[in-house]
Amino acid sequence: MLIFRKKIMIESFNKKELEEKIDQYVNGQLSAQEVDELWAELIQDGYHLDYLKSVANLKAVIEQKREEQKSTDKKQYWYYAAAAAIALLIAVVGVMNISTQQQSSVEPVSSIELDYYRSGDGAVSATSSDKEVIRNAIKLANTGRENEAISLLQSELENATEPAWVAELSLNLGSLYYNNGNYDKAIEHYEEVVAHQDSVDVLMLEKAYWYIGNAYFHLDQLVDARTNIEKAYELNGAYRRVAQSYLNALSD
Repeated sequence: MLIFRKKIMIESFNKKELEEKIDQYVNGQLSAQEVDELWAELIQDGYHLDYLKSVANLKAVIEQKREEQKSTDKKQYWYYAAAAAIALLIAVVGVMNISTQQQSSVEPVSSIELDYYRSGDGAVSATSSDKEVIRNAIKLANTGRENEAISLLQSELENATEPAWVAELSLNLGSLYYNNGNYDKAIEHYEEVVAHQDSVDVLMLEKAYWYIGNAYFHLDQLVDARTNIEKAYELNGAYRRVAQSYLNALSD
């Protein structure tokens, strides 16, 4: 891939000069600086990008005919390589031009900051002993002992009966699996929160949908990603604005 490491300030070539530079480039007669200057010009000139492609293809055809007549000529590889490289560069520049015209892309959330999940009025939706379980799990995870944190919460979940507590444990377990890159398992636990939505506040439900969407995004299941992010958006809470930007990008 051609990477411009600095801006190159050059005066625009006239048509004849530009075509001469293209011919020299195809023949390998330009210095590295001259090549950079040429590409800086071509990025803004679709006509001469096509001209470059035509010259490269024509040269490849000519050389192929020569090689059919002179099978011992060892230059064939280099001409084909040059033509292939030019074609690749043209494709790359085309992608660069398209990308600059499109809305900035978005990426799924890379990791989730582990924290206590609070209700809408700011109160922690668990008893003091419950909070201690989550606090200990977070401490374990933050010191690199994620598997122990998961085991601790999983054990607690197996004995949990109160729907709100099941949901809170599931949300935290989902986040632990998400940060470990186990997105299928994360989705499984986040969906437990959704299953208990009558017992949780809007913020917790919103988080569940938001992270389910991002987990599907990581799995390249974009339809499911959009569906769940849209549900987070429709709750019209803390995630509405960011969810909107993701929905716009996923709709492109």
